[in-house]
Amino acid sequence: MKLSIDEQIKIIKKGIADLINEEELKQKLIESEKNNTPLNIKLGLDPTAPDIHLGHTVVLRKIKQFQDLGHQAIIIIGDFTGKIGDPTGKSKTRLPLTEEQIIINAKTYTEQIFKVIDPNKTTVRFNSEWLSKLTFEDIIKISANTTVARLIERDDFHKRYTKGEPIGLHEFFYPIMQAYDSIEIKSDVELGGTDQTFNILMGRTMQKAVGMSQQIAMFVPILEGLDGIEKMSKSLGNYIGISEPAEVMFKKVMEVPDNLIIRYFELVTDEHPDRINEIKEEMKNGRNPRDIKLELADIITSLYHGNENAKKAAEYFNTVFQKGALPDDMLELEASSDQYKELFDIASLLVDNKLVQTNSEFRRLVKQGGVQMNQEKTNDLNAKLPEEFVLKIGKKKFVKIKLV
Repeated sequence: MKLSIDEQIKIIKKGIADLINEEELKQKLIESEKNNTPLNIKLGLDPTAPDIHLGHTVVLRKIKQFQDLGHQAIIIIGDFTGKIGDPTGKSKTRLPLTEEQIIINAKTYTEQIFKVIDPNKTTVRFNSEWLSKLTFEDIIKISANTTVARLIERDDFHKRYTKGEPIGLHEFFYPIMQAYDSIEIKSDVELGGTDQTFNILMGRTMQKAVGMSQQIAMFVPILEGLDGIEKMSKSLGNYIGISEPAEVMFKKVMEVPDNLIIRYFELVTDEHPDRINEIKEEMKNGRNPRDIKLELADIITSLYHGNENAKKAAEYFNTVFQKGALPDDMLELEASSDQYKELFDIASLLVDNKLVQTNSEFRRLVKQGGVQMNQEKTNDLNAKLPEEFVLKIGKKKFVKIKLV
């Protein structure tokens, strides 16, 4: 069933931080439908190869929503920039990438993003296709479409200029090059995070200067991680990776703070806005947040692992973390009975296997009643170790140890 334009806009606007502008978007959708021509939805990516987590998928899910409405994604790999390196001075460790590295990274990245977006409605382009062919005369003409005053408005340039810090002339070409990408691919909509505001709006400016229809600028918010405060990040450990096992993914979603449940529904699922409004009402009317999170965990896990695996992950979670039973696939270790005699002795083995960070952390957990041995709580660090035993450390970590 074909959706009305208003219904399409309702879906497209779900969870976005800003849109410039809605009336222009409506006109583009009307013309697209009238001419039976899909819109070009642009997303620019650095030629790095991160392990994608749910924070990265916020913009990808928005692309998927456009694709489901019949439009075409154009992913632009910024290989031209990657070969030069990062000129901003913000990162001293980011070195120029070789062509071989860029190709490998792009392949790794696209393999991951196609877990979210439809490869049959996606074109991947490298901006060196057109940027490397520009003559100096071309660059002068393109640069004439903006001003130094406009470029200085960019947040990082403005701060450095105000502080009297040097700005290389070549750095001004980065937003110009990204804007030229929009001209080259005839972008109708460009997506990006709120940190990309200047660059995406520059695309609109440059398209207008050459007489093209301006792209819609759509900005998605930054997703908070499992701590509920910081941006989702692998380095902070507050992330949910899209390639993690179903059981791990399900459990992590259950750790999402209650105040972020709706935000996760809006940003990392394809649930319809009307359904999300229903969930908001259910929460207001007293529905248990845990039950809503079980629904959220099922939806997210199903997106990346399928319904059957999500169901198994839910059963695993219910067995291990709700009923307190022991998991079938816990870590199993063998240790020397001469070396490990009392509970305190085992701390170093647990540190080596990353079950606790330090010996003192293990001692603290034992004293606070956060450790069980063979399903019985113990706070005695001098407890004698049996020949074979299972430790439950905190709420979620299990290890089976056999002394030999």
